[in-house]
Amino acid sequence: MTSVLRYFSWLLLPVLALCSLTVMAEPIEGAAQALHLFGYLGADYPATVANGQVIDSGEYREQLEFLTVLQGLVVALPARPEQAQLQQGVASLRHGIEQRVDGAEVSQLARQLAATLATAYEVSQVPAITPDPSRGAPLFAQHCSVCHGDSGAGDGPAGIGLEPPPANLRDLARLNRLSLYDLFNTIGLGIDGTDMAAYADQLDDRQRWDLASYIAGFSATSTDQGEPFSLAMLSGMTPAEVITEQGEAAATRFRAQRAQPPAQQRGPQQLIGHTQAMLERSLGAYRAGDHEQAYDLSVAAYLEGFELVEGALNNLDPVQRKTTERALMAYRQALQDGLSVPQAAQRLEQAKTELVASAALLDSDGMSGSLSFFSSLLILLREGLEAILVLAAILAFLRNTGQQQAVRSVHLGWGLALLAGIGTWALAAYLIDVSGAQREVLEGLTALFASVMVLWLGVWMHDRRHAAAWQDYIKNSLVGGGGRFGFAVLAFFSVYRELFEVILFYETLWLQAGPQGHGMVLAGAAAALVLLLGLAWVILRGSRKLPLATFFGANAVLLCALSVVFAGHGIAALQEAGVLGTRPVAFFEFDWLGVHADAYGLSAQAAALAAIILFYGRSWLNERRRLAV
Repeated sequence: MTSVLRYFSWLLLPVLALCSLTVMAEPIEGAAQALHLFGYLGADYPATVANGQVIDSGEYREQLEFLTVLQGLVVALPARPEQAQLQQGVASLRHGIEQRVDGAEVSQLARQLAATLATAYEVSQVPAITPDPSRGAPLFAQHCSVCHGDSGAGDGPAGIGLEPPPANLRDLARLNRLSLYDLFNTIGLGIDGTDMAAYADQLDDRQRWDLASYIAGFSATSTDQGEPFSLAMLSGMTPAEVITEQGEAAATRFRAQRAQPPAQQRGPQQLIGHTQAMLERSLGAYRAGDHEQAYDLSVAAYLEGFELVEGALNNLDPVQRKTTERALMAYRQALQDGLSVPQAAQRLEQAKTELVASAALLDSDGMSGSLSFFSSLLILLREGLEAILVLAAILAFLRNTGQQQAVRSVHLGWGLALLAGIGTWALAAYLIDVSGAQREVLEGLTALFASVMVLWLGVWMHDRRHAAAWQDYIKNSLVGGGGRFGFAVLAFFSVYRELFEVILFYETLWLQAGPQGHGMVLAGAAAALVLLLGLAWVILRGSRKLPLATFFGANAVLLCALSVVFAGHGIAALQEAGVLGTRPVAFFEFDWLGVHADAYGLSAQAAALAAIILFYGRSWLNERRRLAV
């Protein structure tokens, strides 16, 4: 297969043999097939004829046959004002090919007719959810690499001896003449009579867009994205069209962006509007019976819209932010639970009502100075409190026991976390696109890992609260380096899990406060930093006056409590990413403690509490045995 669409005739020639030109096709399906043919002609004709001479006679004959099929498809489409224009355009296309005109002329006319057809018959060439090539990579490995090869060069082991051979998806000249939608369409329709299967029944729309974006990456020659193109341009245009309109440099950026579509830069009102539009599309998919697509759209509505204004809304009205978030999650859960369409629609209306209220709050020219100050203070205080408690407790513990080498390991751990957090933010802001889902998954997994680590440390301190146990551990373990490494790892994750989110919140607050409020934002952050450092000083200073056993026990209780908090935060983040569902229950909520009225989050925290009870019970039994000896 020299290209994905080269032998598309095998798909449509049976239609010619079995059907007359007047057979009515399914409107969307027929329009999609016609768009597919326009894409094929625009991409392959330039390599078939050069300087008025036919280079590949077999390919040329196939293109004439495709034109006959294309004329039949256009005639069979439902009547529209543009139908006559399309018929005349296809006739002009045939005339040009029969006269062996220049390939660029045929390609341009084919693209223009495709755009007219897509508009007339309302065929969306834009993905509902921004494509994610990282999701497309495993799909390519599973479905495509066996023939096309791991690098897409058409050299896969199963492609040996195939006729036609698998396409070389790294052919820059040909990929320049294919749009992202052309690739998406080909993946769905396949090529009958060849080993290029149709994947519409195996892969949903989102997966095919993800896969198309990943394939487009094979022809990307740069990672420098520069000024963003709109998602409509990235999906509907070809690099060749960009070269004609804007030049090769712009085309290089275009290839890079369609291989890694960037999140669109939009204001709060646009983001809320995007969320509402995506939710409407989600309900439409649910009505049509496509429950998986409906759920994907509901997750994307949150992550690509509302989640990006959460920080700004939280600065204005935390209660409204939580109420809106809860309504969005309730609608998402209705889809996952398979509720009736009227029930899902009712929950959607509730979510839209809350979105309207949120949009009204965000529709302002900025924040007052006092609100900017207190929002800034609370962001850093809220996100940094857990980290500073862990760090202060560890440092107090190590200093009280004279382990200066371990203290240095802790400082190294949180110092590396600062660098890693800032580096992650810089990559997300300037080099790569970190989606909302990826950010929430990262936050959730980090929080759960920190929960396990903090629980381990709390139980560990409890077991060594007696001087004899502590001295024995110093001799056999901590001085050997393993304990120091564990402290460094815990310090790293305790800080890293908070830092990236802090930076994102401050980005939102900085924009929302406006130039006149920047000073108050900085003042609030400075005040919060002083409070956090003061808390650390109090813990370090006060711990010196406590007996060793009392100090160990207090630290153990504090760390075990934080383990429960981290477990709740981790589950909530994974729910926002759509990895886990939601299950609301009648219970109180306290965000700072990670307590949410949800069965999954509460179950995770109950599991953490059960582990604490189990380990403390084991420690109590061991202590009883030790005293009995």
